Amino acid sequence: MSAVMKARVCDAVGAARASVSRPADPSAHSIALRAEELCVRLGQREVLQGVSLTVATGWTALVGPNGAGKSTLLRALAGLQPLSGGQMRLNDRPLHSIPAAERARHLAWLAQQGAVTGELTVRETVELGRIARLGLLGTPDPDDRRAVDSAMALAECAPWQHRRLHELSGGESQRVLLARVLATEAPLLLLDEPTTHLDAPHQVALTRLFRRLAHDAAVPRAVLTVLHDLPIALQADRLLVLDGGRLQADGAPTDAQVQAALIRTFGGAICIDNRTGGRPRVVLALEDT
Repeated sequence: MSAVMKARVCDAVGAARASVSRPADPSAHSIALRAEELCVRLGQREVLQGVSLTVATGWTALVGPNGAGKSTLLRALAGLQPLSGGQMRLNDRPLHSIPAAERARHLAWLAQQGAVTGELTVRETVELGRIARLGLLGTPDPDDRRAVDSAMALAECAPWQHRRLHELSGGESQRVLLARVLATEAPLLLLDEPTTHLDAPHQVALTRLFRRLAHDAAVPRAVLTVLHDLPIALQADRLLVLDGGRLQADGAPTDAQVQAALIRTFGGAICIDNRTGGRPRVVLALEDT
């Protein structure tokens, strides 16, 4: 690794710490993250209040109004947010007792507003997902190059992998950050608003990608996405509805109680159409009553 590249990587290490190498053994693909009565206080405000849930293989969408605590919950699940109460267990081990390097082999986190400015190229940025395996001075081997190539292909950013980050649009930057997370090959992905800044074709592509990752016959992953896009969220296997720092519902999007909680949480501003014969659809309640 050249001195210039080393300096660039050092600048980005902090952002990449939560996104690292693939599992070292097959057992790592069996993943379960359990939260028990999580509480988080920020200043005088209880942002999370007694949240309990389990994240396992499949695609789970976390939804709720602004200020519900969704991003805070995701940071807590990643071990990046101090708790005022409760605990988390990763594969039946207390999360806080697992060394950071080992923890990073199991989970990867995509921040809501990641920084993607600077002189790094797209490919160099995605390669940061391999830092924990390589170290700052390591040399990528064929497996690392394959992982990076695959991640860029899945996020559809490979054609412009040699462009600099400062040349990218918001949507392009978001796809690069997602590729960096995918390059980790971690079995648990925690993604905070991954569809932000994306146009409709790429939102559809990501929706299909989440399904593919969660149901891959060889290596199924646990994918938890925070989403404001309710039509996309209803395509998930499971829906978590958060409001006021409390979990209001947990279940399949087709479940009547989950749908009722969703409508109530959004103040009746939406309706859910189950008449399509397939997945339920969200409709804005625009008609005067």
